[in-house]
Amino acid sequence: MNVLNYRFEPKLWAILITIVFVIIFIELGKWQLSRAEEKNEKHEQLEQYAKQPAITLPATLVKLKDFQYREVEVSGEYLPEYTIYLDNKIHQGRAGYHVITPLKISNSPLHVVVNRGWISTGSDRSILPPIVEVKGELKVTGIAASPEIKTLDLSDKVVEGRIWDNFNLQRYQEVTGLAMQPLMLLQKSDENDGLIRDWNRPDSGASKNIGYAVQWFSLAVTTVIIFIVLNVKRRNKKIE
Repeated sequence: MNVLNYRFEPKLWAILITIVFVIIFIELGKWQLSRAEEKNEKHEQLEQYAKQPAITLPATLVKLKDFQYREVEVSGEYLPEYTIYLDNKIHQGRAGYHVITPLKISNSPLHVVVNRGWISTGSDRSILPPIVEVKGELKVTGIAASPEIKTLDLSDKVVEGRIWDNFNLQRYQEVTGLAMQPLMLLQKSDENDGLIRDWNRPDSGASKNIGYAVQWFSLAVTTVIIFIVLNVKRRNKKIE
């Protein structure tokens, strides 16, 4: 009678390689979990900011980190001659622009760029859609955000005209010659100018990191299973 028998005899190098890969996969999974925790904490902070009253943007230079994601109000006057149109912005399936205009801060040599909202490109892209000019002193309220906006990067050519693919604050300062605060204001206050200001607050994005973590942990488990399967030997032992 033949009795099926198994033996587990892994090589030393196979053991070492398996241990190394399992450790790497586990550490990567733990790193993704820590990133998810950071994003959740950041999202909770945003939720707290949303419940707080608007703070005034001072006339002196600030740091982005002190104002980012906060609701901010600032008084000043628009400089429409420096308005640019940020291309490739979609709203409800329609192509359009984000209209960006600098605001000269009252009693200050500084300016702040204001993303005033979305407008459709219209049927003829060779003609820029008209914007209602808002003249005189006004108070603008909005969310302070990073001034760097990157949509497309099709070439490295120097910016020409009023339509920009991407927004870079340093480049904008060089083109306009204006001294800027290091942030962009996503306008919330209404000016009856026909622009659509629909700034959706994003979720934390932590679920994506948790998904990555699960994948890394699964790879660690899979590595162990493969190691066991490949190192289990079968032999037949004959018993009289």
